[in-house]
Amino acid sequence: MSTTTIPAPRDVATTLNYFKLLGEGPPRQYLHLTADALPKSNVALESQPAIVHDVRGREAEFTLDIQGLQFIHFPSAETDFVDDEIIKTKYYAEVESLLKRETGAKRVHIFDHIIRRSADPKDQRPGLHGPAEGVHIDQAYEASIQRVKDHLPEDADRLLESRVRIINVWRPIQNPVAHKPLGVADWGTLDPKDLVPIELVYPHRTGTTFGVAYNPGLKWYFLADQTADEVTLLKIYDSREDVARLTPHSAFLDATSPKDAPQRQSIEVRALVFDGE
Repeated sequence: MSTTTIPAPRDVATTLNYFKLLGEGPPRQYLHLTADALPKSNVALESQPAIVHDVRGREAEFTLDIQGLQFIHFPSAETDFVDDEIIKTKYYAEVESLLKRETGAKRVHIFDHIIRRSADPKDQRPGLHGPAEGVHIDQAYEASIQRVKDHLPEDADRLLESRVRIINVWRPIQNPVAHKPLGVADWGTLDPKDLVPIELVYPHRTGTTFGVAYNPGLKWYFLADQTADEVTLLKIYDSREDVARLTPHSAFLDATSPKDAPQRQSIEVRALVFDGE
């Protein structure tokens, strides 16, 4: 009888980039403005040492309500992720089914996705965003509530009476992840005082995200050599206050990756998840 060999854990010593305030005033970043209208941001990043622990072989120990993260074997019928229409129809439907199954939610509304690939000027495929290498959470608490009002205005009041979550579904594309894996922090090791609201100023609206100040007590995890058949679920917001409410995350440098391994490709789908209908 054959057996499956689980690789030894491959914890990685690296650095992570945490929030740093430059000057005075509330933290603020200006995005997608013309150069002559672009005030100077007072937000920067500072690198700090970290050990990112490999969860390979113990994925079942991590859940959305305890640590704020979860790892699931979930193959997709889509493999290329170059056709936006296929992503928004077929892949979104897969993700909706997955989230309902894993959370027990009655309603899921996917509001966007981002594809990250090497920013090679010869690569004409959509999604040339590089990995996000600053520790962050996509939405601050009030901004998460505003997401419901913005995307589902007619149902927002009713939906906000029940449990509301924002969950991101992150998946590698084609190749196992190398060089810049996704590190995710355990909610239980986060000091809420280290969450820093940052205003993101766009031409026609202002959003708010969380930066994270450095704290050596924050514990980090990743799934080494994560394949395209494996997804990471990230809790971005939860209206319940007796469970993990969010999880900081960031790409990080993995110097143990084979130098000739392909550059990272990934897709992250962002969804509002409701207990009510």
